[in-house]
Amino acid sequence: MAKSPKPQKPQRSKAHYLNVKLHPTYKVQNIVASAALNVDLDLYGLAKLSRDIDYEPEQFPGAILKIFEPKAALLLFKNGKIICTGARTESDVKRAVEQAIELVKKYNDGQAKGKKK
Repeated sequence: MAKSPKPQKPQRSKAHYLNVKLHPTYKVQNIVASAALNVDLDLYGLAKLSRDIDYEPEQFPGAILKIFEPKAALLLFKNGKIICTGARTESDVKRAVEQAIELVKKYNDGQAKGKKK
């Protein structure tokens, strides 16, 4: 049985594409932001403190902190730099970074109490 030929698309001139009116719509799906805490972080200690932090230095030099509300992921680096991804608004980025700061404060407070004993 012989195959029927595929219908050919009509050939359009360059002028046709120049006259097309584009009206794109936009929706923010993902924001990537960076922050600096200006302190060194103990990524091993932070990973022990929270189940939401994955740290495998053999695989990747940063710890991954998953935030569930707002939904975002933060990459924490030893030098105190943070990369936030997955947030949908600037306020979500701020809330996610604030949660990371609270976690770092909690860890530092625990370290300070351990040294006083």
